[in-house]
Order: sequence, then structure tokens, then C-alpha cells
Amino acid sequence: MQANAHAHDHHDAGSNKLFGFWIYLMSDCILFASLFATYAVLRDATAGGVSGKDIFELPFVFVETMLLLLSSITFGFGIIAMKRKQVGALKLWMVITFLFGAGFIGMEIYEFHHLIAAGHGPDSSAFLSSFFALVGTHGLHVTFGLIWLAVGLVQLSTKGLTDTMQTRFNCLSLFWHFLDIVWICVFTFVYLVGVM
Repeated sequence: MQANAHAHDHHDAGSNKLFGFWIYLMSDCILFASLFATYAVLRDATAGGVSGKDIFELPFVFVETMLLLLSSITFGFGIIAMKRKQVGALKLWMVITFLFGAGFIGMEIYEFHHLIAAGHGPDSSAFLSSFFALVGTHGLHVTFGLIWLAVGLVQLSTKGLTDTMQTRFNCLSLFWHFLDIVWICVFTFVYLVGVM
């Protein structure tokens, strides 16, 4: 009876963490909504400089987008493996997810470096300031997600697949899919609309 009550308490703790994480994601929604609104207001404030049509390379950003979408799919496979208690498969899918995510960040760093080297840095115009702020904030979130994923993989190897680890991976899954949705909005409203 006592063991059952302990398991119930532990389950509640996991549910509370997941609920708390949903609240965090809602606050992150407000952050990104503010950045999108700022970008929408400033996208034509080019100060006589370049616009999105001049600097955005859609094929490059499309590949970047595919990397993030694929990472979301592989994360989903990892969660399925976790629910089946297949630790080896979970590790494999998380490593693949990490590689896709790292590829995405690598491409974003390259894009930022390329723009700044060409004289189109965030200090060039209000349009570029809002662009770097929005895309850069998303990139920082993905970077934090990669750090979280790497730590999770180390803990998985040392602690095994405990209830706590499952809760952590479930929270990270929510975070990762949330970033995927945000990026689809970035790709649509910043890049696709920007080249029109």
C-alpha cells in the first residue's frame, strides 16, 4: 500500500513538472510573439539598405528547415522507443536528433557570419536588428536544447531510464517540437514573405 502511494506521489511530481513546463512554454510564446510583432513593424525599415529580397537565400534556408523538421521526427521516434523501454534505440534516436540540431545551428551561424561579413549586420538597419533578434533568439533556444539533450544522454548512460529521466525527456520533447513550430513561422513570415 505504501509503495503504491509512493509511486502515485512520484507520478504526480512528474505531472506537476510537465504542467510547469507547459506554463514556461506559454511564457516563451509571449517572447516570440513580441519578436514577431517587432519584426512585422520594422521589416520595411531598411534605412535605404538591403531588404529580405536582397539577402535571403531560400534554398539554403530550406535545407536548414529540413534539418530541424527531421530532428523533430527523430525525437518523436526516440520518445516512442522510451515508452517501449528500448534504451539503446532511445540513445540512437537522440544522437541523430542532436546531429540534425547541430547541423541547423551550424548553418544559422554560417548565415549570420556571411551577412555580417557582407556588411549587413544587426547595426545596419532596424529591419536587420529585428531579423537578428528574432532568428538569433530561436537559435539560442535550439542551442540550449542541444545542451539539454547532451546532458540527458550522459545522465541516461549513468542513471538509466528512471521515471525522472522520462519526465526530462518528455519536457525536452515539448520544448523541441515548440521550437520546430516557431521555426516554421520564421521560415514562412520572415524568409518566404521576405523574398516576395
